[in-house]
Amino acid sequence: MKIKNVELEIVCGITSKLSETDKVEIAFAGKSNVGKSSLINALMNRKALARTSATPGKTQTINFYNVNDVMYLVDLPGYGYAKVSEQEKIKWGQLIERYLNTSKQLKAVFLLIDIRHDPSANDKMMYEWIVAQGYHPIIIATKLDKLKRSQVAKHVKMIKEGLKLLPGTTVIPFSAETKQGREEIWELMETYLQEETEVE
Repeated sequence: MKIKNVELEIVCGITSKLSETDKVEIAFAGKSNVGKSSLINALMNRKALARTSATPGKTQTINFYNVNDVMYLVDLPGYGYAKVSEQEKIKWGQLIERYLNTSKQLKAVFLLIDIRHDPSANDKMMYEWIVAQGYHPIIIATKLDKLKRSQVAKHVKMIKEGLKLLPGTTVIPFSAETKQGREEIWELMETYLQEETEVE
């Protein structure tokens, strides 16, 4: 997709009412510092659309990025950040849950997992939870450039086994540095857009 314009249009915090939109929504979930903001910037070909930070836990709101006025990329708060109080964590969890439960336009959830490590307990919980909400998450294995090419297959297998992925689940290794995986992610997102246009 050629990106003509993109802007951060809606920001929902813990206390705000979630907006109902009229466009296809595609959500990105992942633990703090897994590279969600970098992924969104890479997808949009922008350097600083989503604020990236070395400090985890930056995204504390649900951010809706309007792309070409046809779809929203929805950046969910990062989970599992140690320095946040339990109360905060619960509130973020409830915010994400509220969104997954109530959004009428959500077509797909991408779950970002750091390709270098075994999925954490939080990752497993999030995966099971997205599945329980009736979605088939697509896994994006981030930080691909940190591995040697020869290690990639082994680490993808580690993610599949660690999360006990449902058969047929798509796993896309991705690097924000080299943009590897970007085209595959866009192709998937465009299929959701096409499905929606066909339904209309």
